[in-house]
Amino acid sequence: MDPDQVGRDLVSLVLTVVELLRQLMERQALRRCDQGDVTDDQVERIGTTLMLLDQRMDELCEQHGLTRDDLNLDLGPLGTLLER
Repeated sequence: MDPDQVGRDLVSLVLTVVELLRQLMERQALRRCDQGDVTDDQVERIGTTLMLLDQRMDELCEQHGLTRDDLNLDLGPLGTLLER
């Protein structure tokens, strides 16, 4: 086993989980906005937060030599784990 590869694989796994959670939070926020459950101020804060999280994910991927495609797991007949 190559220690560098193990570390990269672990980072990839962690970032995959973080990206999945980010996408789920984004979908939930959009549903709440569509239902009118949030104020205009909350919509603005949610949008800003999601944008910053997306940018941070790009930075973390770049720091570790990964792309967003590297994080997307192929689930066979179910398709891929992440949207993009």
